[in-house]
Amino acid sequence: MSLWPGHVRSRLTLWYVLVLGGLLTIYGGGTSFFFFISLREEVDRNLLEDIETVENLLTNEPDGFVSLGTVHSAEDDPALQRFVEVWSPSGHLLYRSPLLNGHPLGGPPTGDEGTAEPTPHSLRLVTGLRVRVASAVYHVEDRRVVVRVARSEEGTRRELHELVFVLALGFPASLLLAGVGGYALARKALAPVDAMTREAERVSAERLDQRLPVENPRDELGKLAGVFNAMLGRLESAFSQLRQFTADASHELRTPLTAIRSVGEIALQDLRTPVEYREAIGSMLEEVDRLTRLVESLLVLSRADAGHAQLRRAEISLLALADEAKSLVEVLAEEKQQRVILEGEADLTVSADRLILRQAIVNLLDNAIKYSPVGSRILIRAHSPEDGRARLEVIDDGPGVPPEHCPHIFDRFYRVDSARTREWGGAGLGLAIARWTVETHAGEIGVHSVEGAGSTFWINLPAIPARKEDHRAAHATTDSAGLKESDN
Repeated sequence: MSLWPGHVRSRLTLWYVLVLGGLLTIYGGGTSFFFFISLREEVDRNLLEDIETVENLLTNEPDGFVSLGTVHSAEDDPALQRFVEVWSPSGHLLYRSPLLNGHPLGGPPTGDEGTAEPTPHSLRLVTGLRVRVASAVYHVEDRRVVVRVARSEEGTRRELHELVFVLALGFPASLLLAGVGGYALARKALAPVDAMTREAERVSAERLDQRLPVENPRDELGKLAGVFNAMLGRLESAFSQLRQFTADASHELRTPLTAIRSVGEIALQDLRTPVEYREAIGSMLEEVDRLTRLVESLLVLSRADAGHAQLRRAEISLLALADEAKSLVEVLAEEKQQRVILEGEADLTVSADRLILRQAIVNLLDNAIKYSPVGSRILIRAHSPEDGRARLEVIDDGPGVPPEHCPHIFDRFYRVDSARTREWGGAGLGLAIARWTVETHAGEIGVHSVEGAGSTFWINLPAIPARKEDHRAAHATTDSAGLKESDN
């Protein structure tokens, strides 16, 4: 079983306490060290002052020893614990403080002891007392001696121990307060996460309109909630489109099936003549043909949504591709005595899948033929605007699209006039397939329409710059296209 906390707030609190504990340890250790160094430097300064004081108080005695002419200030005070030793260069003890009780401040002086500047150093006496000792060479009248002065370090160590005790006593209390405060702070900081969690648990496929609360959109949690809300919005839109698509598809499939069933039931009610049976079967076949086209369109869109459509790109002339699409719908136009005119730049080349892009153009032409009046003109124009893209326009003289319908006309199953569209066999998928086709080729599709004055459906695609050697052929093709227009 892991001892590491499972909750984020507990982990944050633990990390906060560990980091704070490490910082307090470093701070306490550094403070104690510098405090100890400061106290020792003060002891060393006093020690050097004691050496100068002792030098002025030394006097020779008749028996060969030396003495302090005046009692060293506080030398006999056991509380201060200051000590003095005087040695001859040959190693004979000349004087020792009574407080030492016969215990030396070290052995006899060496040959170089005291010859340099006095340098304090620490020493532990045989009694266990820690002292700071400094030595210096002086002359008492004409006599050369080595003077050792010492001060106890017990006061310094006692003050250091008191400081460490206070720091150690406050350390756990500080960590405890920091832990409680850190936990409360982490709980408050993560309160929006708890609120988002509760709201997220309420989100389901039936309640995609739920949104996570955003207390502060500028901080990290607010940005995270905003991203989740945007994702929920996209999911809600996708589910709505899926539901609408399913409902529309079901409705469109039900209409021809109902018609087939009705015609079949009527035909079976009474005995009919062969001609009547043929008419019934013909009517049923028309509905089957409509149903087939609808299923094929649905299959195309489903493959598009699944990303299974693979483009076989090639460099093709946009004008030539429009001419192919024109030849496929000319029969429909002739039934309504309509003229389909083609014009544009023959050297305008795009990289596209010929069959898929041609189907998009066919859908636009089919839409224009359906809605344009008898004897009208439909213009197909391929040209290159100033932005360097290839543009194909299908211009009709139909009734136009009301402005409120223009933003939705490329949606699936969307129809401006449902009755007329169903009468002409449309299911509202042709323009949706055209939009998917164009967007798959990294292009754009749109419509400009004035109600009662016709519509212009346009496609923008990335153009391939024409090669110089193709210019002459392009002009020839343009002339040829002009002849076709005149023929129509």
